[in-house]
Amino acid sequence: MRTIAIGDIHGCALALRTLMDAIAPTPEDTLVFLGDYVDRGPESRDVIDQIIALQEQCKVIALRGNHEIMFMGAIAGEMEPEMWLRCGGLATIGSYQDAIENIPPEHLQFLTELLPFHETETTIFVHANYLHDIDMTEQPEQYLYWEHLGTSAPTPHQSGKRVIVGHSAQPSGRVLDAGHLICIDTYCFGGRWLTAMDVDQQTIWQANQEGKLRGEPEPSRLQRFKAWWGERFGERRLRSPSSAPE
Repeated sequence: MRTIAIGDIHGCALALRTLMDAIAPTPEDTLVFLGDYVDRGPESRDVIDQIIALQEQCKVIALRGNHEIMFMGAIAGEMEPEMWLRCGGLATIGSYQDAIENIPPEHLQFLTELLPFHETETTIFVHANYLHDIDMTEQPEQYLYWEHLGTSAPTPHQSGKRVIVGHSAQPSGRVLDAGHLICIDTYCFGGRWLTAMDVDQQTIWQANQEGKLRGEPEPSRLQRFKAWWGERFGERRLRSPSSAPE
């Protein structure tokens, strides 16, 4: 039984697919998505399709991020669409062929049912941040969804539980681990990595927008040439110098 947290995806569908292939979740596993599935990256629709499909494979807990709030606010007419579009929504609506009418009902249901946080006996999962001296059920929405970490991690939560967050993108592409708080938004849409972390074993998987797992060896020059040759000429063999005509 694994509990695996996944950071901000932001439309990076290939990175998510690569991570799920590497993790291979089973029915005994729980995946906790920390929010911000949409905006900025090119394939928000595909990301939501994947998460919905994963519900048939394992237990999925999906939290709400500030970008889902903006997305739903624009759809419902509760906020100016221009604000959402400026914050990455243009890429999201593009993934639905530039029309809100193309958003499937199951996507709207998924977005409506997102949770503000998730809490276990040892760990709190929340999109953005928290006030250390307030129970999670009483946290202001400003902290749950919008407040960045700033230059230092907040004080440990009064519950004594470790808190896992996203939202505050780490330009280095590395997980921020302050002990009592871990941030796993590692800036995938900005050219870094999408991070998944087994919260008990501390195992970390990372993939980028091109679908490459971090830590995979780079192909050699010969391997790259062979791949190019295969794409261009198929099964035709290279002639060795000894077999070349005189």
